[in-house]
Amino acid sequence: MKKNPVLNKRELTPGDVAARCGVAVSTLHFYESKGLIVSFRNGGNQRRYHRDVLRRVAVIKIAQRIGIPLATIGEHLVQFPPGKRLSPKEWALLTRKWREELDSRIDTLTRLRDDLDGCIGCGCLSMEDCPLRNPDDRLSERGTGAILLEPERK
Repeated sequence: MKKNPVLNKRELTPGDVAARCGVAVSTLHFYESKGLIVSFRNGGNQRRYHRDVLRRVAVIKIAQRIGIPLATIGEHLVQFPPGKRLSPKEWALLTRKWREELDSRIDTLTRLRDDLDGCIGCGCLSMEDCPLRNPDDRLSERGTGAILLEPERK
């Protein structure tokens, strides 16, 4: 069985990280520009990464896959310094925060789906009574103008 030389490296090239994580090198540069990961320069002024970046990119990809925006990922990862491997306790803290956000989205989507079922039945799409376009005619308090589809987040 052939040994993978990347597994024994202490410093990884962008190509090594990209291949191991299944992302493009440009994605790594983008993550770096957003402060999600960090690199350093070797003696030849070439970009290199410490091995812990593999786990950090995996965390970013997991969060993106479940729909967490990069800005939110960054806000949560900032409390864990780059170059340090996430502990199980730190991972639990991240997932608890993300779970709350996902639960909120699920609740919103469930309400929208349920309201949509009723709307399909009548087909009226009333601008005043439709629970999707203007729940409880709340927008009338703002006067005339554009109608919002989703309520503003506070």
